[in-house]
Amino acid sequence: MAVPKRKMSRSNTRHRRAQWKTSAPTLVTCANPACGGKHLPHTACPECGQYGPRGNRRQVFEA
Repeated sequence: MAVPKRKMSRSNTRHRRAQWKTSAPTLVTCANPACGGKHLPHTACPECGQYGPRGNRRQVFEA
């Protein structure tokens, strides 16, 4: 386990912590034209349960 050799100053600690930012997740529109819901990329749509583009639609779970 790594142990620091010297105490880190308050200024350095706060400068390091200031870089911890959150970002909004990127959302994509569902490929199903009847649904059109927003979901995370490369995941099944939580509203209709389909995954994949129009020619390759797969029903992952029953909505």
